[in-house]
Amino acid sequence: MIKNPSKTETYTNKLIDRINDLEFKNSAPVSVGVIESVKDFVLTCSGLSDIKINEIVEIEIGDTKIAGFVFDLRQDFVGVLMLEPNLQVKAGQKIVGTGKSLTLKVNYNYLGRVVDGFGAPLDGSGIDTGNGKDMPIEKIAPGVMKRESVTRPFKTGILVIDSLVNIGKGQRELIIGDRQSGKSTIAIDTILNQKNNDVICIYVAVGQKKSKVKQIVEKFTNSGASDYTIVVNSSSSDPVSLQYLAPYTGMAIAEYFCDLGRDVLVVFDDLTKHAWAYRQLSLLFRRPPGREAFPGDVFYLHSRLLERSLQFNQENGGGSITALPIVETLSGDVSAYIPTNVISITDGQIFLESDLFNNGIRPAINPGVSVTRVGGAAQPKNLKKVSGSIKLELAQYRELAAFSKFGGDLEPATAKRLTRGANLTQAYIQSPNSPYSLSTEVFIIYAAKSGFIDHLSVKNVVPWIKKLVKYIEFKSSPELNDLLNDGKWDSEIENQVKTILNAFIATA
Repeated sequence: MIKNPSKTETYTNKLIDRINDLEFKNSAPVSVGVIESVKDFVLTCSGLSDIKINEIVEIEIGDTKIAGFVFDLRQDFVGVLMLEPNLQVKAGQKIVGTGKSLTLKVNYNYLGRVVDGFGAPLDGSGIDTGNGKDMPIEKIAPGVMKRESVTRPFKTGILVIDSLVNIGKGQRELIIGDRQSGKSTIAIDTILNQKNNDVICIYVAVGQKKSKVKQIVEKFTNSGASDYTIVVNSSSSDPVSLQYLAPYTGMAIAEYFCDLGRDVLVVFDDLTKHAWAYRQLSLLFRRPPGREAFPGDVFYLHSRLLERSLQFNQENGGGSITALPIVETLSGDVSAYIPTNVISITDGQIFLESDLFNNGIRPAINPGVSVTRVGGAAQPKNLKKVSGSIKLELAQYRELAAFSKFGGDLEPATAKRLTRGANLTQAYIQSPNSPYSLSTEVFIIYAAKSGFIDHLSVKNVVPWIKKLVKYIEFKSSPELNDLLNDGKWDSEIENQVKTILNAFIATA
C-alpha cells in the first residue's frame, strides 16, 4: 500500500523527464552478440539483432580489437568473416557491431603498392590515406544513363588481340583457357603496354602462389610499370575471407580513379579460384549446394562485380574501367559451370588452346573461337583497315589444315592457301613481355596481308618479323609513327608503309 501517492508520482515524473533529457540521437545503435563457433576464421554468432550485411564487427581480446564483417544473415544465426587470422578468437566471446559498412579509404598513394585482399599494405610500409576517399567494397553498378557506348580502343600491345579480337575502354573481355596456357602472360603484357597510355592498372591475384605474384611484381618494377600499377594479392595461404574480398577491393580502388575521370584496367587472376573461395564459405555456412557444389547465387557473385566496369559519359567525368577477368578451364571444357557463367556476363572472350601453346604458337589464342561483342567500333581505323579479312583467312586455313591431315595430293591453289595460312599464323607469334606499339602492329599486319611474307618458309617467318620490328625502329620516321599511333590511314600513309617494307626486303 502506497502511503503518499502524490509523492511517488512526482518521483516518477522526474525520472521520466531525466530519461527524456538523455541524447541518444548522435550515438549509433550498437548490436551485441556471442560467438557460437569458429571454423577456418569463419564465425557463427548469435544475437546481433540489429546488424546489417557487410557491417564491420569487432571482437575485443584484451587491448586488441579483431575486425570482421557480416557475410550471412539467417533467422537463427549471423555469419561473420574475419579480416585477419587470429587464433585467440574462440566460441563464447562477445562480438559487437560498429554500425559502419565495409569501405576502403583510397587515394593516389596506392599507386606502386602491393596490398592484401582488404587494402592493407604487404610491401613493408604503411599507406598514407589521410586525404583519401571512402570507397564502398560492395556497390550497385551505375545505371545506363551515366554510361556511354564503348568506342575508344584499348591497346594491349598483343598483335592477335588488337587486330582480330579488339578491346575497347570500358569493356569486359574474358581470358579463358586451360592451366599453363598463357592466360596471365596476356594480362601482364597488357599492363606493361600501358606505360605511355595514361591508364592506371590494378592486378588482382586470387588464390595464387606468393612466389608467382612476387615474380609478377618484379616484372612491373623492372619495366617501370609499378608507377601506374596496384597489386591486390590474396594468396592461397590467406584466409578465405580475403580471397573472397580481393576482387571487390580491386574494383573499389578502380572506381576511385574512374570517378576522377581516369581510364583504369582491372585484371582478375582468376575468378575460378574466387568462385572456389565463395563455395568454401557457403558450405561452411551450410548453404544448399547446387551444381558442382556451388551455391545458387554464384552467378550473382561475379555479375555484380563485373557490371561495375563501364565507360562513363562526359557528364559523369568520362572515366572508364576495363575488366579482364581470367577463368581456368579443364581440358578445354568451356561448358563447365563457372566458365559459362562468366562468358554470359562479359562482352567477349579470348580463348587460349593448350595444343597451340604446345606447338609453339604463343600467345596461344584461337582467333576463330575468340570474339568481341564491341566489334570494330573500338578498333583504330588503320588497324581495322589493314587487318580486313585475315580472321576469315585464318579460319579457312584451320579447316583446310584439318582436312589435309587425311593425306592425298593437294591442288596448287589449296597448297598455296595452306602455306599462306601457316605463314599468317606464324606472323602472330609474339615473345612474352614484348608488347608492340600500334605503329609496329600496322606494319606487321600490312606486310602479312599484302603478301610480303608469302615467299618465306614457315620456319623463317618469326625471325623475319623480328628483323622487321628492329628495322622499323630505326628507319620509320617519327612523323609516320605518330600518324599510325593515332590511328590515321590514307593512300599517302599506305605508300610510305609500302616503301619502308620494300626497302626492308631489299636489305633482308
